[in-house]
Amino acid sequence: MNPETDYSIPKDLPDMTCTGKHRPSDVEITFFEAVARGDLRTVRQNCVEHRFLQRDGVGRLSRDPLRNLKYHFIVTVAVMTRMCIQNGMIEEEAFRLSDYYILKVDTIQSLDEVENLHDIAVLDYTRKMHAIDTSMIRSKPVNDAINYIYVHLSDPMTVSEVAKAAGITPSYLSRLFRRELGISVGTYIHQRKVDTAAHLLKFSDYSTVEIANRLGFSSQSHFIQVFREELGITPKKYREKYGKLEWIVRQDT
Repeated sequence: MNPETDYSIPKDLPDMTCTGKHRPSDVEITFFEAVARGDLRTVRQNCVEHRFLQRDGVGRLSRDPLRNLKYHFIVTVAVMTRMCIQNGMIEEEAFRLSDYYILKVDTIQSLDEVENLHDIAVLDYTRKMHAIDTSMIRSKPVNDAINYIYVHLSDPMTVSEVAKAAGITPSYLSRLFRRELGISVGTYIHQRKVDTAAHLLKFSDYSTVEIANRLGFSSQSHFIQVFREELGITPKKYREKYGKLEWIVRQDT
C-alpha cells in the first residue's frame, strides 16, 4: 500500500471519543523527530498504519469526531512546523506551509479527507527536510553514527559504542565529527538528548527525574547540568517558561 495514493480508512478503528489515559508523549515525539530529520520510510509507514486516526490515548479535544480530528491535525502541523524550523527549514517556508494546511483543513467535511490531508502534509514536510539533510554532505560513518544516536537516544551512550556501530575507531569518528559537524560526538549526543528533553518538558507531564531516566542520563543532577550547559537554563525554568504553549493560527498570509 502506498500512503501517497491510498488513504482508505480501516474498518476496525478504535472509538475516536477516547477519554482514557494519554499514551506516552515520546511516542508522538519520535514521529515528529522522524519528520524533522527527513526520514521518509518511517513517516510513510506511519501513514500506511493509519496512526493518525488511532485516537486511543491522545485525549479528546471535541465531542464532534470531525472537529476533534481537525484539532489534532492543527496540533500536528504546529509541532511539526516548529521542529522543522529547529532542524534547518527556513522559518518563512515552514510557516507558509503551516498556514496553507491549516486553512485547507478548515474546509474539509469528512474524516477520510482530514487523514488524506494529514498524510500529504507530513510527507510534504518530510520530503523538504530530507532535501535539506541530503544537501549537507556527510560521510557514511557519520551518517551511520547519527542514525545510531537517534535510535538509542533513550539509552546511555559512549563514543566507543557509537564508533563500533559506525564500523570505525572512536578517534577516527571524533575527527570526522569535528571536521563535518564542527562538534564532538559527545556534544552531538548531548544536544540531541537535550532537544528531546526540551520537547518533553513542553508537551508532557513527565518530571525531570522521569525525563532523565527516559533519556539515559546517569542521574537527575547530570541531566540538569547538561541541559543548563546546552540551553543556559535549568529544566525547571524551561518548563515554567515554555511548558504552556498556545497554538495560534497565523492569519497574515
